[in-house]
Amino acid sequence: MVWFVIEHTGSGDPARTLALLWRTQERTSRKGKPDLSVDRIVRAGIEIADTEGLRALSMRRVAESLGVGTMSLYTYVPGKGELVDVMVDTVHGETGRSPDVRGWREQLVYVARENLAMYRRHPWLMQVAPNRTVLGPQVAAKYDYELRALEGIGLSDVEMDSVLNLVLGHVQHAARGQAGATQTERETGMTDQQWWDAAVPFLMKVFDPARYPVASRVGNAVGEAYNSAFSPEAAFEFGLARILDGVEQLVATR
Repeated sequence: MVWFVIEHTGSGDPARTLALLWRTQERTSRKGKPDLSVDRIVRAGIEIADTEGLRALSMRRVAESLGVGTMSLYTYVPGKGELVDVMVDTVHGETGRSPDVRGWREQLVYVARENLAMYRRHPWLMQVAPNRTVLGPQVAAKYDYELRALEGIGLSDVEMDSVLNLVLGHVQHAARGQAGATQTERETGMTDQQWWDAAVPFLMKVFDPARYPVASRVGNAVGEAYNSAFSPEAAFEFGLARILDGVEQLVATR
């Protein structure tokens, strides 16, 4: 999977998209016709995107997976743009909303890890540019829950939104790193350790530690720690902790 944008949120008709998101005009299958619904079509779209990638998603492909004619889908979903928005809203409803996590910092750690898990389940999300907010019930509920971690700690409403976006941006960056590492291993047939084992003998002949002393020392330390030049998991945890340290400093000034 190549990590560039394929789809954009908000690319469909706004009125039709909102009607789908909030199910204000739910249609039912006619007698004698296939048992179709918006939810069934959306779930089929998600399954295709999960298993085959977002490039494979089309109204025709969804129809094939459901065993119906393509035109029959348009009775329920106007087009691919609207379908993608409802798919995005649906998977955002999967994140946990535990009432047992206490303290704003612990809550944001929980939020970050839930979002990272969402991207792992649905890596195609990283290829959907959120140009326009998906104004659906699941996205709204998720946003409300996540903001509550920051409620009453001394931040303005705008700062609360900014902190949440900072955390979620870090999560998406980490998710891209993890997905990229997995993709590289799958497509090359080599683990990072195997790649380094093959590269080190040549590198030892051309790399002069005396010329690059700091890079040599730090690179060796990183290699020993991670068995690789980079660990997406460690980068996620380190970056998240530093972001929360910064937020803690901001809160302390209030």
